[in-house]
Amino acid sequence: MSDEILRYTLRVNRKLFQKFRYVADYEGRSANREIEQFIKHRVKEFEKEHGEIEIDKD
Repeated sequence: MSDEILRYTLRVNRKLFQKFRYVADYEGRSANREIEQFIKHRVKEFEKEHGEIEIDKD
């Protein structure tokens, strides 16, 4: 697996996640891809309001 890909364990209510997977499937995405889209959208909103987030290249 690439160094660019991070694994992260998410703990969430089972029924809520089942509904989330339904929505992801409806949109033609995996649950993982749907989460990634939400994260991208949220970061974009944040940066629009507060400026670009600088990340160290460690």
